[in-house]
Amino acid sequence: MTTSVTIIGAGLGGLTLARVLHVHGIAATVYEAESSPTARSQGGMLDIHDYNGQLAVEAAGLMAEFRSRVLEGRQALRVLDRDGIVLFDKADDGTGGRPEILRSELRQMLLDSLPAGTVVWGGKVTGARALGAGRYEVTFADDGTVVTGLLVGADGAWSRIRPLLTTDTPEYIGESFVETYLFDADTRHPAAAKAVGSGSMFTSAPTPGREIHAHREKGATLHAYVVIAEPMEWFAAIDFTDPAAATARIAREFDGWAPELTALITDADTAPVHRPHFTLPVEHRWDRVPGVTLVGDAAHLSVPNGEGANLAMLDGAELGKALGAHPDDIEAALTEYEQAMFARSAEAAGPHPDIFAALFGDNAPESLLTAFTRHEQAS
Repeated sequence: MTTSVTIIGAGLGGLTLARVLHVHGIAATVYEAESSPTARSQGGMLDIHDYNGQLAVEAAGLMAEFRSRVLEGRQALRVLDRDGIVLFDKADDGTGGRPEILRSELRQMLLDSLPAGTVVWGGKVTGARALGAGRYEVTFADDGTVVTGLLVGADGAWSRIRPLLTTDTPEYIGESFVETYLFDADTRHPAAAKAVGSGSMFTSAPTPGREIHAHREKGATLHAYVVIAEPMEWFAAIDFTDPAAATARIAREFDGWAPELTALITDADTAPVHRPHFTLPVEHRWDRVPGVTLVGDAAHLSVPNGEGANLAMLDGAELGKALGAHPDDIEAALTEYEQAMFARSAEAAGPHPDIFAALFGDNAPESLLTAFTRHEQAS
């Protein structure tokens, strides 16, 4: 392939694509808006599934490195009710197919696997336009431009590349996470640490739209996701620039819960951060447009069902493989990739409303307990 691939976004999907292209001897440049790999926090734990995310790791030739970065024991899982009573508790016996790794570690692994200079940091894209004949001009915030014959949008929910393909935009689903962290929890927050356990913890209340989930991360760090189903206006009334006031307001929604659970809000070592959830239509797709495509959330932003990062990586890997298989026919490669990706993302979104309802619906945590029990019986 004589055309270098231009990738917008150095998230997991874009970096996996760049790595798999490198494996196939295809040059790529990744433009990332962030100023450096450490410009911001990369989020928490990811469970990388053996049926999608791990397939991408294998295609990238990085499985041994991936295994060395996995946090052992973090596939443990428990369900609690609002009173802190344990309803379900499964230890990590080492046989699970969803090993946990910090997103930052996974991203760094991919960055380390690329030739120097592959990622251009501080490359914030402001727009892109078609030049005809499958060529595109990408414009950056510093007024610089680049022209390419193969453009891939890996730039997430608010992709600047998506408008070249579709007019669809993400819509708020009526629910948000409020994120908090507790550090050195075994010593400083022992009750909360005991409640969360050694892996993931889910809990909810009879009142719909109020839940607390948490992960145990590296170094006895607890990462909590406080789930609140309210319109954006509700959150806009909270001053998140005043951490104490915001914390108190969020905590009021959980009056009467066990103190070891509400401590994940009130005793946090970080200011609460609002993370609203947006989605694209489940069947989001577009007609083939020469020389441009999308991967990950830019293509199929969905509800938080545990598949997003895995699908982004698999998208990147499958697109890289398709381009490697058709180095002289870009359109054949993009057509092959998109048709498989459309079906894959729709299938991933299709069954998961049941899981989404189990996690966040009116019958949680009983519905979540039932879902986990059925999984245990089937495995």
